[in-house]
Amino acid sequence: MRTPVCEMFGIEFPLVAFSHCRDVVAAVTNAGGMGVLGAVAYDPESLEHELAWIDEQVGGRPYGVDVLVPGKIAEHAGDADVAKYIPEEHRAFLTDLLARYGVEPLPGEEGARGARGSGRRVTKQGATELIDVALAHPIALIASALGPPPPEMVAAARKKGVPVAALVGTVEHARRQVEAGADVIVAQGGEAGGHTGEISTMVLVPEVVDAVAPRPVLAAGGIATGRQMAAALALGAAGVWCGSVWLTTEEAETPPVVKEKMLAATSRDTVRSRSRTGKPARQLKSAWTEEWSREDGPGPLPMPLQMILAEGAMRRITRASESGVPGAQDLANYFVGQCVGQMNAVKPARQVVYDMIEQFGDALERLEQVTKD
Repeated sequence: MRTPVCEMFGIEFPLVAFSHCRDVVAAVTNAGGMGVLGAVAYDPESLEHELAWIDEQVGGRPYGVDVLVPGKIAEHAGDADVAKYIPEEHRAFLTDLLARYGVEPLPGEEGARGARGSGRRVTKQGATELIDVALAHPIALIASALGPPPPEMVAAARKKGVPVAALVGTVEHARRQVEAGADVIVAQGGEAGGHTGEISTMVLVPEVVDAVAPRPVLAAGGIATGRQMAAALALGAAGVWCGSVWLTTEEAETPPVVKEKMLAATSRDTVRSRSRTGKPARQLKSAWTEEWSREDGPGPLPMPLQMILAEGAMRRITRASESGVPGAQDLANYFVGQCVGQMNAVKPARQVVYDMIEQFGDALERLEQVTKD
């Protein structure tokens, strides 16, 4: 199986796996695809630790890093103590919400103060620090998850000979990413988990392929099987970018309660909501998404303020849900795409890769038979 993406990165399969879990990244890379670590979950020190571990595990095989660099963030987001700009109305709403669902504060935590350090990671300075750490390692790709890659990122990557990828949800975004210097475009349909637009993968991918040719395009959004992978290549993509499918693997960082919810979910059990980050992101429907959409509530804040509130709350919710608190289990959720309805078994990440490639081969055989008939 050889596509421009395989040639560019020296991988056996045109399958790129996005994950916040280093174990998934290493497993997919070692299975013949390419893992990409989501860096927004880390500060520079912890990212350095994770990448050093991946370096040891993959033995020179290619992997990448994804950095969240939003084009627009809330006013004052660059402040070292950005959490102080969260309105008291929102703090009070969250404190009441958690109390109603029986979620107690963590030891030493003051009310609903949230994660003070999390806002810095989605500022220009915070993202630059993560980019510097990533490019100090032998990565094969660096990706910009939100908005065009900043000039500093492109220049630093060029100096290291590292291709730059950028995620897009519209043709207009794709053209802007190319102008900004992106080498690979990830066309992410609205079915995807996490930050995503509204145009479906089936419509978006061929539009983007035509708009940015000859740059290679990875299809993303709702892709969890080899049949969908074959469809993506038929649409003109040079490979696929998958995130959600790894969330129910043995290696995944997904909290046990959330993993069980995903295994039981249908494709109708997700929603695009600003309740986790302040930007529309597809995630499991839960009491959390319902509470933040209440007409009598304050509504989500812009990024990164909502992210700060949500990260602190989710730590508490995860701990309480694992302790068996029913209300916390109702609130628990995570980013996941509509393909969650196909994620109904726990497997090693390596096996997911092999299953997808086998299904891909079967799909091609069926198409070949159709053409013969």
